[in-house]
Amino acid sequence: MFIQTEATSNPNVMKFYPGEPVLLSGEQSFVGADEAVRSPLAERLFAIEFVQVVTLGSDFVSVEKTGDSDWQLMKPAILGAIMEHYIAGVPALVDEPAPEAAVEEDFDPDDSEIVAEIKELLVTRVMPAVAESGGSVKFRGYRDGRVIIEMLGSAYGYQNGIENLLRHYVAEFVELVDFRDSQPKPGLETAEGKAVQKLLDERINPSVSSHGGHIALVDVNEDTAFIRLEGGCQGCGMADVTLKQGVEVEIKKEVPSIAHVLDVTDHAGGSNPYYQPGK
Repeated sequence: MFIQTEATSNPNVMKFYPGEPVLLSGEQSFVGADEAVRSPLAERLFAIEFVQVVTLGSDFVSVEKTGDSDWQLMKPAILGAIMEHYIAGVPALVDEPAPEAAVEEDFDPDDSEIVAEIKELLVTRVMPAVAESGGSVKFRGYRDGRVIIEMLGSAYGYQNGIENLLRHYVAEFVELVDFRDSQPKPGLETAEGKAVQKLLDERINPSVSSHGGHIALVDVNEDTAFIRLEGGCQGCGMADVTLKQGVEVEIKKEVPSIAHVLDVTDHAGGSNPYYQPGK
């Protein structure tokens, strides 16, 4: 997800465009956290210090801060809160469904029979199990054995199982691709994005893979890197320590222009065999 920002005539108000629908229609403003009980998105934003007004539109989120605060310090937290909201897959308002753009499926018509088989497996074998734990899976495309799906919430914990299922039943299956990772992300093509990815590939992931984990670079936006902890790292009780004392330190050291490293992992949906709460 690449979130665009826009300054306004009021220096204390900034707009954020997530590139996804926010509300189905109209606008809703919330003044203070007490008014935000109807909006999970607004509640996330009011948890950030100095946020005093949040306005939601059809395609934007507007944030008004107090006059004695600094956008440069607040923007990374705001960007992270918006990204976390979309990863959670919940509506912006509790009394309306989460707005969704029309789901476009990318596949060659000649592969219709293969696609039909894949969809049936996802609908009958995968989606019921994922839904029970609060996640969701959507078919997005198929190309040359690559099955593209959109995973939300706890669905990441089922990724290996989905791959094994498709490999067993679909002879043409080659690999599973996360829809979000298949979309163009300008931030990953910047010098900072490439440097962070190289660091993850060459030094960090070889280490965490020994514990069954993996760290993915989701995007880079200005001076902020967004990462996702996968495999054994998702849901791990030591994830915050790993991020703050290890990954974040290494990224900032290797790429000085990166000032913030935000974790957008849905840890509530993860399972980690190496960690037992309370031990």
